Amino acid sequence: MAKDKVPTVGTLDKPENLQELLKQDRGDDCMPCRVVGGSAFLGLAAYSYYSGQRELEKNEARIRASKSMFGLRSRRLGIAATSLGLAWLGVWRMFY
Repeated sequence: MAKDKVPTVGTLDKPENLQELLKQDRGDDCMPCRVVGGSAFLGLAAYSYYSGQRELEKNEARIRASKSMFGLRSRRLGIAATSLGLAWLGVWRMFY
């Protein structure tokens, strides 16, 4: 068996540098992968917002009649927040 280097207690005791770990992790990411991945999230955000708002408009009368605790305003806010989160993931994927 090959000689494995056993780390000392001192090196195991101190925490690793987060910035250095992130630099090591980013090495495998190419620019086309970032563009495609970010665009996918941005497209999903746009589709989610558009289709969600359209479905709410279609079912507005039924939602109002149901006397649900979650009315139109909270549902619209939920759709907008979900879309905003997906858009942020797209931007983060492209640039960070």
